[in-house]
Amino acid sequence: MDSQKRSLGFLSLAFLFITCSSAEFLIHQVTEGRETENNSSYSLQSNLEMEGHRIGSETKLTIYFLKKSLFTGVTRVWRDDRPSSKIVTIAGYSVIKGRGEPYESSVFEAAGYKWRLVLYVTGNKNDGGNGYISLYVRMEETESLRYGWEVNVDLKLFVHNPKQHKYLTVTDGAVKRFNAAKKEWGFGQLISLATFENTNQGYIVQDTCSFGAEILIVKPANQQEKVTFISNPPNNVFTWKILRFSNLEDKFYYSADFLVGDRYWLVLDMISHHIMRLGFNPKGSGGGRPHALPIFLYAQGFRPNAVATNTWGAVNLRLKNQRSSNHKQLYSAAWYPIRSGYGVGVNNIILMADLKDTSKGYLVNDAIIFEAEVVKVSVTNIVPV
Repeated sequence: MDSQKRSLGFLSLAFLFITCSSAEFLIHQVTEGRETENNSSYSLQSNLEMEGHRIGSETKLTIYFLKKSLFTGVTRVWRDDRPSSKIVTIAGYSVIKGRGEPYESSVFEAAGYKWRLVLYVTGNKNDGGNGYISLYVRMEETESLRYGWEVNVDLKLFVHNPKQHKYLTVTDGAVKRFNAAKKEWGFGQLISLATFENTNQGYIVQDTCSFGAEILIVKPANQQEKVTFISNPPNNVFTWKILRFSNLEDKFYYSADFLVGDRYWLVLDMISHHIMRLGFNPKGSGGGRPHALPIFLYAQGFRPNAVATNTWGAVNLRLKNQRSSNHKQLYSAAWYPIRSGYGVGVNNIILMADLKDTSKGYLVNDAIIFEAEVVKVSVTNIVPV
């Protein structure tokens, strides 16, 4: 319980640092009563790591992550899965401990290119790595690449922790641009030696340690899916007159299909059209049955060569009054899914009693008129970025 309280307390102090952006404030809080008076950023690092030893390795990693994110933008998180591109295991770390020259791995292939891992066990002094492990990926065998070549990489580097059965994953989220002038990328401060060589942390087990890399090529998209909303598209009003209404059976009836969504600025076969149709049951349905008349708008299939996505449809559904402008109207706006047969509407656009009252003007000469006015529709196209 005391350990948990100390962990929560220290993490709270780290949060205060983020909100106040004051290293001195955090140092004062961390070091107060701990017999240290140095207020430098190096002292902050030391106290963070010292506190980590006291409150446990997992908390230490969280604090380490906060520290490095604040000062360098580099993130460090645990991961269960092994690196996908390369793993190098040093069986006998004590042999090379303290050596300044780098270890260069064998050439390996990843994402269609050749690479090496370059490891500095005492840090790359030319990259701020004093007191750290430094690790890089170097591109090899580039002579066959075309002039002016460039390879964009999402790079992650790893340190295995057998004690945790996890990999410390290090990245900064930036795309690394490998080219003839810059063939090597990595981190001068991958992990501090104080942490790495501390046997309690679990990075070195039986004098053995492992490092890794994951190389993912970033190819910028040259096309994008563009969704456009068209107000009052051409041919957006569909009228359906149903004759001999009194003779209709107790089932759903569907109108003919009609197209909406014409994109006048593109060629026709690049334009998305969503086929729609109206449907109703003359005897009522759902909650309105048998006392009311339902009406629904259905989205059906797509025109050939259309980009099949959800389609936004905003529509006025009307039962027209054939003697006045007092129409029964429903406004509906919804995303219609890609699958066919999805309808939007109501079970009771008009009560059957009102419909059959010929004086009201909705049923005239045993005929009714439905109307669908599509006031806004989405069109999707694949276009250059």
